[in-house]
Amino acid sequence: MESSRGRRGRRRARPSRRRPLLYTALAVVAVTGVTAGGTVYVKARAHPGTAAVSSAATPSASSLAGASEEASVTEPAVDRDALLNEAMGAVSVPSGAEVSAAVLAVGSGESAGYGEAAFDTASIVKVDILAALLLQAQDAGRRLTATEQAYATRMIENSDNESATELWHTIGRAAGLDAANKRFGLTATSGGDGELWGLTQTTAADQLVLLQQVFGKDSELSADSRTYVQGLMTSVETDQRWGVSAVADDNSWALKNGWLARSTTGLWDVNSIGRVAVDGTDYLVAVLSKGTRTQDKGIALVEAAAKAAVSAFAGK
Repeated sequence: MESSRGRRGRRRARPSRRRPLLYTALAVVAVTGVTAGGTVYVKARAHPGTAAVSSAATPSASSLAGASEEASVTEPAVDRDALLNEAMGAVSVPSGAEVSAAVLAVGSGESAGYGEAAFDTASIVKVDILAALLLQAQDAGRRLTATEQAYATRMIENSDNESATELWHTIGRAAGLDAANKRFGLTATSGGDGELWGLTQTTAADQLVLLQQVFGKDSELSADSRTYVQGLMTSVETDQRWGVSAVADDNSWALKNGWLARSTTGLWDVNSIGRVAVDGTDYLVAVLSKGTRTQDKGIALVEAAAKAAVSAFAGK
């Protein structure tokens, strides 16, 4: 379900690239409300006046009021969606192609998204298939069999399509995937028809939800299941280490990519999802694209979008 280059769709490894990023911290206390325009009201206790008061003196009523008064001040909320939209505006999108991105800063929990269209998953669905398999195994109170583990390893690390098809059958194909995704909280993803798992439809926002299931603690997956998926995603074969990893610190990533030339048009679907660390901060990033004329153009688009996604949270 990958490319015409073969089952694994191998390509030359790209060197990792790292850009220094400058972070700005925003500290707020006791948030009391948000206006429709996005202004956050922050309550801060006022400081007493500077006039000296004798320890023997009785404070005036006005002094007591001044000491206890809570003054309302305003702090503008950071509009991450607007920042991402601005950053994506600088990304060069080939004529006829489309791209969508979603990002979450793990520490703060802030997220942003660009684009709402549905895309073919291609092989990023393999993470979803494995997550569904692990959820079913948890429900049954069992571990994965040795055969299932072998399929899972080849499916994620090598993007092996035959292994994906075997596990697609094991989970109950689209019905099994959709049932698991309902529990995971995905609302805009639907399994592909019949054997066509690579034509599962999804959005960047839904892939961000899936990544939270894999990398977050508030998950339907057990800690052991999450660790298992994460380990495979950090071990993809060398020629598949592109995509969201382009923005990560050296070797500080876990990912799964997907690439598919559509037989009806000859145009490419190229996607990348995963976790990256940038200057010590972890991000979950999902980038989906379609309509590029070559795989390489799709990879370049996805990598540019991944950098734009992270830049919405970190200044250059």
